[in-house]
Amino acid sequence: MSQRREDRAEKTESERDDPLWYKDAILYEVHVRAFADSDGDGMGDFRGLTARLDYLRSSGHRHLAAAVLPSPWRDDGYDISDYTSIHPAYGSLRDFKQFLREAHRRGLKVITELVINHTSDQHPWFQRARTSPPGSRYRNFYVWSDDPRKYADARIIFKDFEASNWTWDPVAQAYYWHRFFSHQPDLNFADPRVHKAVLDALDFWMEAGSTACGSTPSPISTSARDPLREPAGDPCVPEEAARPCRRALRRPHAPRRGQPVAGGLDRLLRGGGRVPHGLPLPGHARLFMAIRMEDRFPIVDILQQTPPIPESCQWAIFLRNHDELTLEMVTDEDRDYMYRSMPRTPRRGST
Repeated sequence: MSQRREDRAEKTESERDDPLWYKDAILYEVHVRAFADSDGDGMGDFRGLTARLDYLRSSGHRHLAAAVLPSPWRDDGYDISDYTSIHPAYGSLRDFKQFLREAHRRGLKVITELVINHTSDQHPWFQRARTSPPGSRYRNFYVWSDDPRKYADARIIFKDFEASNWTWDPVAQAYYWHRFFSHQPDLNFADPRVHKAVLDALDFWMEAGSTACGSTPSPISTSARDPLREPAGDPCVPEEAARPCRRALRRPHAPRRGQPVAGGLDRLLRGGGRVPHGLPLPGHARLFMAIRMEDRFPIVDILQQTPPIPESCQWAIFLRNHDELTLEMVTDEDRDYMYRSMPRTPRRGST
């Protein structure tokens, strides 16, 4: 074995044995449909991505995060319409498993997106729920009400698009609950059947060979964690969403082709039973401000305002991802500054 291969094997083994590997991991979010096209149809796919794994490995990346599940793509893949399949634009499940095998052979960890706080309204679970009788096992996969004033204290996240966290469904003749867009109904984690369904989905991807499941760029819906904090009595809370994930990853998953037991997410969920990765969205905006101002003050200032976190946790600091520049959690003054100073480049064709 060459010295380079020995070094790679030694590093990979070290990462496997480190339960806190995520604390200094660099995750590369692979936007599959925009990365590499193998068949000339204008859409990136897993065969194209597999052919570029040596490039990703040589660039220093050891952890890849990818949204791979079927989706109408109305919210960058966060609106999942099937938890146990691959988006047909990317290829087949066989293509995905081949990608995993080649990634693992190069010592790369792969985190598969599995957004569990909500689904697409095109998901068979929701289509079945809306046509089932009120109170039935299928209807209860989601949160329904005859009164849209329930949980009135929960803030509306996307005020530019949604007037309420409830949307009327003419088929079900009831309102359904959603913290994100109206085409993303929230799952009802007060129902044990939802827990089982999520467990089954996690088992599916762990058995396929994924290192962990989560929401880009960090495991387990980090960006959705705060929005899931509802008033007392609301079933859509972080602990309820995380509990089935912890239980699922405690199950034994057989190693695949010499790869380690898939238990990355079980490790990530240690530390007081909480998700140890969180997106510092205000800090993300301050990074851009500091670069524009050529001054470190915006970063130092936001770090001083950031509460301490447990030793087993880490901030999932991101430079670029499909959420891009989020300005919801900054002051009005900072937002005005960003609007004035950042979008200065004229669009193509403008004068």
